[in-house]
Amino acid sequence: MEKDIQEIINNFDMSVFKGKTILVTGATGLIGKICVKSLMRYARVIALVRNKEKASQIFGENKNLTLLVQDINSPIYTNEKTDFIIHCASFTSSQDFVQKPVETIYTALNGTRNVLEFAKKNKIVSMIYLSSLEVYGVTNKEDVFENDYGYIENLTPRSSYSEGKRMAETMCASYFSEYNVPVKIARLAQTFGKGVSKNDNRVFAQFAKSVINKENIILHTKGETKRNYCYTTDAVRAIFTILTKGENAQAYNVANKNTYISIADMAKMLENDYTKVVYKVDDVDRGYNPTVKINLKTDKLEALGWDAKINLEEMFARTIESLKEVM
Repeated sequence: MEKDIQEIINNFDMSVFKGKTILVTGATGLIGKICVKSLMRYARVIALVRNKEKASQIFGENKNLTLLVQDINSPIYTNEKTDFIIHCASFTSSQDFVQKPVETIYTALNGTRNVLEFAKKNKIVSMIYLSSLEVYGVTNKEDVFENDYGYIENLTPRSSYSEGKRMAETMCASYFSEYNVPVKIARLAQTFGKGVSKNDNRVFAQFAKSVINKENIILHTKGETKRNYCYTTDAVRAIFTILTKGENAQAYNVANKNTYISIADMAKMLENDYTKVVYKVDDVDRGYNPTVKINLKTDKLEALGWDAKINLEEMFARTIESLKEVM
């Protein structure tokens, strides 16, 4: 992952964090761990984690790193003066959204409230909440800007994630309005890259593992959902950009605008002599989001000086390379 971290450092002025302390929640997650590894070269980092052993394996020993071992659903306590917060902690598995909808909701709401309360008490410089493109629901528009919203079926357990994210965003805006907590929101497209867990079961990980194992890619839907993707290093640079340059109580789409593609076409892109796309469409509930076509527009983020650098083919090449090392 060293090459990826160096890319972030080369393309973002990290001096803005020098001498500061940053709290990162969900620090062992895909995005959280890259944030931590990039930041602790320039600043003090408080990494909020649930599993100390896992965190120690990922980060090792570093004088600029403090592990805060606790559940995000509990109030946050630390004696260290905190300047910035990156709130990454969240459920991310579609299966969990269906099988653990209550836990998904409470992590979004209670977890975010605990972070906002901590931010309020510590009078931080800036905070960013990591939201999702799923807050847009099923839209009538294909090109989606930050003020475009669609329909979400709120009586479906799968909506625990998307509705939880929506409410957490409202909570962020409310804490700014009532308590002047300087919080911004990043609405991320599906993000992947080096460091993806071998246990990750999201669509990009399933596809990558099929290629590695020289197996066919099995599609259980027609693969008509069409959306953007983002490479981890581009996403982390976007997070740093919004955190330091974004407007309070504002949301920013984070995506590579050149990756807009359907799931079926993305699968076909990965076909080779050993891996072909096979359709086995059925009615089994695997926690998939409803079929949507959402092309996230990133003009607002680009106006802050950010641009995406890694294309979809390179995203998969790096992800596959990384997964080969752990499978």
